[in-house]
Amino acid sequence: MSSSLVADLKKKITSIFFPHVRRSYSQSGEDIIISDLFSRLGIGFPSYLDIGANEPVSLNNTYRLYSRGCRGVCIEPNPVLYKKLKRKRRKDICINAGIAFDETRKADFYVFTGKAHGLSTFSKQEAGFWENTGNDEIGKHKPGSIIKTSLLDINEVMEKYFSPYPNLISIDVEGLDLEIAKTINFEKYKPEIFCAETLWFAKNNKETKNIQLIDFFKTKDYFVYADTYINTIFCRKDAYKNISV
Repeated sequence: MSSSLVADLKKKITSIFFPHVRRSYSQSGEDIIISDLFSRLGIGFPSYLDIGANEPVSLNNTYRLYSRGCRGVCIEPNPVLYKKLKRKRRKDICINAGIAFDETRKADFYVFTGKAHGLSTFSKQEAGFWENTGNDEIGKHKPGSIIKTSLLDINEVMEKYFSPYPNLISIDVEGLDLEIAKTINFEKYKPEIFCAETLWFAKNNKETKNIQLIDFFKTKDYFVYADTYINTIFCRKDAYKNISV
């Protein structure tokens, strides 16, 4: 029996005998938290902009929404992962590019391979950290290649594909999350929810939180709705205040 048939059989058996089990595809259950928050906000079919989408299903913050009929845009600069997204997420708009973090519209993309592909980044500093330092859990890794990749302005992406803006923006870009967030025109684009990676790795295997990113969203009238230690989920204050009690 093929692996796909086994997976389908397991899914069917689970749905019959465990109908209330809620499957998470993201790293630490972020997608379930996000889905519950959208329910509280009264948004039935939210749209999403997934920046650094990575794998189309596993460890993905938006696949759970996709599997329930929601649609969005997936941005992925890794050409191998982009092709996987195109195959698996046919009803999403998938774009093989990165999101600009300054005025530059092309940049070196450091592509890690194998089990370390999730470390791929536009940040030379981040790539150097994993090559020279790493940590006990992940270890040292050297980029398999460096490719010139196009960068898109996030505001132009929202202008083109969303009306008026995506309900969710998920950002996981290995070291440049804050720089991208700072380019957003918050006067015009006000997603109800952001999910961003806020865990940093430093020398001597020290884990730290990206307090600067957390504080930045607070200045834009978002509050921390949930934190899974790896990722932080932010909700727009005025959207949450409108919840009917």
